[in-house]
Amino acid sequence: MLSFFGFYTVDAQQVVKRDTLSGTELVMTMDSRVSDAMTGLEEKCARVAVISSVNNDDAPARPTKIFVPNRELTNAEVCRKNPRILGYKIQITTVKSNDEANEIKAYFRKRFPNLKVETDASLRPNYKILAGSYFTKQSAASDLSKVREYFKSAIAVQYRIFCAEAK
Repeated sequence: MLSFFGFYTVDAQQVVKRDTLSGTELVMTMDSRVSDAMTGLEEKCARVAVISSVNNDDAPARPTKIFVPNRELTNAEVCRKNPRILGYKIQITTVKSNDEANEIKAYFRKRFPNLKVETDASLRPNYKILAGSYFTKQSAASDLSKVREYFKSAIAVQYRIFCAEAK
């Protein structure tokens, strides 16, 4: 009977990582080669998913570009990752009844057949009539000026929108 016993030495070191959500420290003991490999992967991940945001007061922070090595994702790819984002809608008016909201929506559809119109009843007994979906306040500006010809009080308001529908 033949037995082999071997010993492998591990060059271990303590690594301190910070939790990205709570900021608490995590201390691990690992081989230095594993630590180097993890550091390399973390740096690569940070470079791959760089998200730039619109940073002005009029527009919400939203993903505008996601960079991947050697290529930029299309709007469709961004929308697949974030189907609902914070954008803008045109608030046509606010009314006190659902019947009145339906009348205004019908009137609006006759004037603007290319704009989607909806009712927001979250503030009942008041109903908001909203139209369109826009990434920024600036992209809503041309439609807003046309809508204001019929509805003087119309304004662009921040609202959660479906990315695929936005202009």
